[in-house]
Amino acid sequence: MTEHTLTVAGVAVDTRHWIGGRRVASAETFTDVSPIDGSVIGEISRGTALEAAAAVAAAKAAFPAWAATSRAERARILHAVADGVEKRIEELSIVETTDNGALLRSHRRGVMPRVAHNFRFFADWLLKLEHEDFETRGHTNHVSWDPAGPSVLITPWNAPLMLATWKVAPALAAGNTVVLKPAEWSPLTASLLADIAAEAGLPAGVLNVVQGYGSEVGDALTSHPDLRRISFTGSVPTARRIAESAAGNLTPLSLELGGKSPLLVFADADLDLAVDLAVEQYDNAGQVCLAATRFLVEESVAEEFTRRFVEKAATLTQGDPRHETTDIGPNIHPRQLEKIDAFVQRALAAGARAVIGGHRKDTQYYAPTLLTDVAQDSEIVQEEVFGPVLTLQTFSTEEEAVRLANDTRFGLAATLATADAERAERVTAQLVAGTVWVNCFFVRDLQAPFGGSRHSGVGREGGTWSFDFYCDVKNTVTAPNGWKNHG
Repeated sequence: MTEHTLTVAGVAVDTRHWIGGRRVASAETFTDVSPIDGSVIGEISRGTALEAAAAVAAAKAAFPAWAATSRAERARILHAVADGVEKRIEELSIVETTDNGALLRSHRRGVMPRVAHNFRFFADWLLKLEHEDFETRGHTNHVSWDPAGPSVLITPWNAPLMLATWKVAPALAAGNTVVLKPAEWSPLTASLLADIAAEAGLPAGVLNVVQGYGSEVGDALTSHPDLRRISFTGSVPTARRIAESAAGNLTPLSLELGGKSPLLVFADADLDLAVDLAVEQYDNAGQVCLAATRFLVEESVAEEFTRRFVEKAATLTQGDPRHETTDIGPNIHPRQLEKIDAFVQRALAAGARAVIGGHRKDTQYYAPTLLTDVAQDSEIVQEEVFGPVLTLQTFSTEEEAVRLANDTRFGLAATLATADAERAERVTAQLVAGTVWVNCFFVRDLQAPFGGSRHSGVGREGGTWSFDFYCDVKNTVTAPNGWKNHG
């Protein structure tokens, strides 16, 4: 071990940046704290404009060779990265849980296998990426996807490695080089990813990892003139700053932002299913952008729905996320907990009623909360809390349900519970959302477009949509009979 290596639950993690195929330390550090118990994990290299410039320079230098690498070879390396992830699922899982507080069982069974799948999917999609040629007045049109160039990917803390590789995998598959900037509250698995990628044979400079604060290293990255793409997942205020930073260079952006998604429960729905869907919204301590945090329930079944929900929620176990029986872990940081509680206390002061919860349990954990008697224009209904806080409102008609569902500035997702197929078709057609789930939740396929409407984001990723963003899509038009015979 060296002064730049942490041991996290028995796993060695390098605390330095990864730039140009080597480890680079900063003069300053920042403190990484575990949300499980508030203990200090260690000191992490704190990037500045200097490291940002070095990372972009490394990505720019590596780009021509990586862009010229055949699709088959790029795909082979991405599959090798997936192999490396699968060999280290247990290590990645325990480090991620220690760093961001999400359930260890979820990391082992779902999240880390999905990380490997991200690489395999985009490697395979690359090999079949094509558009059928078509003719215009006898001329042949041929569509191709050219690598765009160095890309900066800025990722959140709620699902650090899974959401990072959701961006890294298609960007690398497209032939771009990458600078990954993980969230400062959960930087550790990005460092491990750099090790895995290097072991898999990814050339130096193709993937770079720079840690630190957005105001110090993030701004220097997003304003860099040599960038060709920026992808960000996070909050609306941060997205605005990134967009302003990128505007001077007209750098294309993909923004996956927050949500205030509704769960619409109609009287004809299977109430047991609806309650199961509702309780699922406490997943990851409510720190899920797609969560249906606003319950809109038809008046005639609202009382019964609420009774069953309270009974079901009471069976959840909140505590140490490393324990197999835990259902809800901690929130990421004391500052986030304070923000959550401030939302709730303001709502209660304004007349809301806490059916369950409504308070913090200690400095790391917030009690699962359901608030009723909330006005549609209230802060708690309109703004993203990003914690285990849900609201319940009622409606009397289908039209009212749709109006309430659409009446926020967001449009990331919506969930609908009904036994009427025709109603489902009518309502989903009217909902403003990038993804709508009918009688299910969080069923995701990488082939599908993903993104939000309104303030929930700009652009779509997944399948070919990802390549459309990370590439310069070119159309080549060839005239007929234009070739000289040199035979």
